[in-house]
Amino acid sequence: MTHATNEDAGPPVSVAVEIPLIGDERRKNWAKIVTNVDSSQASGWAFEGEFIAVGGIQDVPIGSVVLVYGERGSQAKPVAEAKVYTTNADGTMSFHAAASGRAWARTLRDGVEELVASEAHAPQLEWTPDLMRYSDAAIAEEYDRRNLTGEG
Repeated sequence: MTHATNEDAGPPVSVAVEIPLIGDERRKNWAKIVTNVDSSQASGWAFEGEFIAVGGIQDVPIGSVVLVYGERGSQAKPVAEAKVYTTNADGTMSFHAAASGRAWARTLRDGVEELVASEAHAPQLEWTPDLMRYSDAAIAEEYDRRNLTGEG
């Protein structure tokens, strides 16, 4: 998943976020950074991307779409539940949608596909005093890398 509009922008900036555990820890649970959605699928296989651990802190690129899945209930009759989040620069996650039951994946699929396609989930950082820690040379190098002219 490209998190910037410029392919030469380098790797996305990661942030430490708490990935929640959904359901019962004794049942199936997982989380994934969704980078693509296969709209021909109506199951969990529709969501493509990197698996990450649940129930703890993970380093995730800012603006990532994170799908968290878990089951509760008996082993014979588990009930599926899934939630969709995006990661924020401040280390929080914004909730977008939830679904449960056997149709959870199809229920979430189109919305997740829109989130992944949207650049709104990967906002650029605004100026902060932290920028003062960068040398003039580093700022000039970034300025040149972005092909900024100083006009406008």
